[in-house]
Amino acid sequence: MDRSTRYGQPSDQPGLDPREALDMLDFRTHRQLQSGNGTAELASRTDAGADVLQFLALHGSTAVRAAVAANPVAPALTNRLLVEDESEHVRAELAVKIARLIPGLSERESSHIFALTIETLECLARDAAVRVRAILAEEIKALNCIPKSVALALAHDLNSIVAVPILQYSPLLSDADLMEVIACGQVQEVLTAIARRKPVSETISDRLVQSLEVSAVAALLVNPDAKIRKDTMDRILDQAEEINAWHMPLALRADLSARATRRIGSLVGASILERLAARNDLSDATRVYLNRELRARLAEAPETSDPPAALVATAKREGRLDGTFVEQAAQVGQREVVVLALAQLANVSEHTVKKTLAAGSAKPLVALVWYAHLSMRVAFKIQTYIMKLPARDILPARGGVGFPLSKEEMRWHLNYFDIAV
Repeated sequence: MDRSTRYGQPSDQPGLDPREALDMLDFRTHRQLQSGNGTAELASRTDAGADVLQFLALHGSTAVRAAVAANPVAPALTNRLLVEDESEHVRAELAVKIARLIPGLSERESSHIFALTIETLECLARDAAVRVRAILAEEIKALNCIPKSVALALAHDLNSIVAVPILQYSPLLSDADLMEVIACGQVQEVLTAIARRKPVSETISDRLVQSLEVSAVAALLVNPDAKIRKDTMDRILDQAEEINAWHMPLALRADLSARATRRIGSLVGASILERLAARNDLSDATRVYLNRELRARLAEAPETSDPPAALVATAKREGRLDGTFVEQAAQVGQREVVVLALAQLANVSEHTVKKTLAAGSAKPLVALVWYAHLSMRVAFKIQTYIMKLPARDILPARGGVGFPLSKEEMRWHLNYFDIAV
């Protein structure tokens, strides 16, 4: 048919040039790709073909490119192109996929594809977005088939959300690598992650104890796979009198000598001492010593027949309703006194305080203590003696004295219990 004829009728307009028609078709195709209409599903198909997936990765919308990034059969070259994608979401999808492709890759792929995939992995480990690096670290934390350089780069990341998974789980890190991280004066979360490794050598334990990072040492003590030398344990015990966060972890430590057990017994309060004396691995002499210490602690508890409300009212009238009052009440197990005192000091209902304690979680209680303008020391005593949380669930102070949660996080927990901040 003559191109000047339209629907069988002559046309007054000149015909469309073939080059222009192709340009229009290409433009419409790009518009459809940018809108993502129908192409995201194609980009997810494992039978779409390498050329199609690469074309979609180059020209598709963000949703389409993300679908290609997540597609396990996308070519290695396409993956390498996507690592430079402007969208953080696309690169995050790629990080998850690449981490899951790495195990066994060398056995089933050519050396060229393997090299491209490793290069993509290395680029993701240097990604500008913390979220992408954090996702990658979480996905590869336990792998021993990645380049050690990638594990080291993530372990030294300045953002703890990236470094922590690698430091806690990576089998590629040697003691020398861990010592280098510790020597850099890293933050609490980083040192605590190292203390939770399985195993932790005596050398690493020594350095962690030297750091005097309260949370890291507490994590070390509750880690059954952490080896601690006798002289290192003595250093912990020398400091423990002033650091309540170590009392329960020390009491639950499985490999204590009789001498260390007795020293701990002289440091802790009645509640922890009772747990310590109940251990079934004690010698008769040590058990007798601890029971004697326990009776002495109980004898120190003030005897009173006054009801809890009267005790709190008297303390308020005499200007003694403060952190010391709540701490002492907690230490001798006066739960109702603690509840009423917190209700007064935080200006909330008794029911709200009881709900917070009954939640069985340290974070809401810590937030309530902060809201009542009391110290983290008080929060620790309530967790230990009133809530009787296991050592692994106790929230210790930051740096020995500070609150371990941000103000935003504490406000969130308070709002959850209908406490307006």
